[in-house]
Amino acid sequence: MRVMSSLRTVCLGALLALAAACTVGPSYRTPPANLPPSWEAAEHSAITAADAPNGVSAEEPIDDAWWKVFQDPMLERLEQRVSTQNLDVQTATLHLTASRLEARITAGALWPTLTANGSYEREKASQQGLLSLFGSAGGPGSEASGTLGSGAGGAPASIATILSEPLNLWQYGFDASWEIDLWGASRRALQAARATAQASQEDLRGVLIAQRAEVARDYLSLRGVQAQRAIVEATLAADRDTASIVGQRVNAGVTPQQDLISAQSEVDYVGSQLPALGQQEAQLINALSLLLGSAPDALREELLAAGPPPITLPQVPLGMPSELARRRPDIRSAEAKLQAATAQIGVAVAALYPSITLTGSFGLQALDFAKLGSWSARQYAFGPSLTLPLFQGGRLRGTVELRKVEQQQAAIAYQQTVLQAWHDIANGLIAYGSEQERLRRLTRAAQDSDGALGIATERYRSGIDPYLNVLIAQRTLLQYRLEAAQSLPSAQSDLIQLYKALGGGWGAGNPEELSRSE
Repeated sequence: MRVMSSLRTVCLGALLALAAACTVGPSYRTPPANLPPSWEAAEHSAITAADAPNGVSAEEPIDDAWWKVFQDPMLERLEQRVSTQNLDVQTATLHLTASRLEARITAGALWPTLTANGSYEREKASQQGLLSLFGSAGGPGSEASGTLGSGAGGAPASIATILSEPLNLWQYGFDASWEIDLWGASRRALQAARATAQASQEDLRGVLIAQRAEVARDYLSLRGVQAQRAIVEATLAADRDTASIVGQRVNAGVTPQQDLISAQSEVDYVGSQLPALGQQEAQLINALSLLLGSAPDALREELLAAGPPPITLPQVPLGMPSELARRRPDIRSAEAKLQAATAQIGVAVAALYPSITLTGSFGLQALDFAKLGSWSARQYAFGPSLTLPLFQGGRLRGTVELRKVEQQQAAIAYQQTVLQAWHDIANGLIAYGSEQERLRRLTRAAQDSDGALGIATERYRSGIDPYLNVLIAQRTLLQYRLEAAQSLPSAQSDLIQLYKALGGGWGAGNPEELSRSE
């Protein structure tokens, strides 16, 4: 008999283990990204191997701290403060913490629950309640109700007599329960929770990249505005000198009064651009203050310091491998959300099947505290319970179909994210290459206009050409210098957008390590 009992126990344990290994619902498979083999930086832009002799090889690693490419210490200090001061980053960090706690809570469903309890009660039953069914306590006919012991003088005590007296009830013990994960519902829920936490981690990484890109864009735009202001101020000083020379020539009678009026008009025109540039400067300082969680104008003192001279813009490597796009946080987040949606199907399917819960309790109970520790005070209960869904009005089947539709939506969202990444990178490459070419041409045009202004000024002083030629040359030079000063931060912004489109650049850094380090 003992052998048969042991055999039944082993068979039951093996059956439970086999059932626990069953997991319903589809298993997740990484979907194909359908990206092109590579992006050719020169395909639709002016970047060529001849124009970029110092181009970067696609295999050459680049620091994931992509903002260091601008070699600006002030920018690097601002970027270091983004992860701790930016409010959007702080919100995303708390969201990640919450999703990880949700995964921890979900994981608890895989384990048995064990609770301890203890209580003391001073209890007295109502004689007008259930005791009235036994007759009046101690009254006539009370002995007919059956006895539990002896009263005073050896007379039998009735149940009503005993229960009508106040009593003490002491007890403590343990309760345990465990719902066997027969169909893998808890494991699928844990997969979904962990995938959701992974999506939150990638969302945090995406917010961090976006906010850092915005800080870099606003900072470099600020430096561009400051460069334009310096150009206007230098031009204004030069125009004032020219107006002074023209005034001397007017006084000498060698130049008409109209030339002096034109020279003074040019001084006023150039000076009129300073207020707008000052407004842009103040707005960009406030934008940076907001990104770093500071009050308006809080960063003015440190941002008004002169920045380093602009460096040569880096070249994008030809034939960047498209797999770099898989580092994008939005792609990785969309994939994690697809994985979570797939796991939720298994949770819904498992609800269609029966569930088994093992419960048990053990405790000690006594009316006298001194007897609470005796073995005879023990009480226990244990056994399995089976729950079988018979009729739910179509709710369970509808939930399964709903989870399947949600998975299809997540799959489409993943494909759309990948396609958007494809377009972002292609557009970024085109914009960066085109703006670089525009900047080169504007720089050469400004140099040529500077020479033309010198010639026009000399011919005017010699009395060969009218002052109108000098005026045209001045405005042309100012226009080209300002456009070149605007084109540089525009090209830098396109480069920042390209870094952002690639999920942080084209370096060889591990995105998992990057997200953990943040």
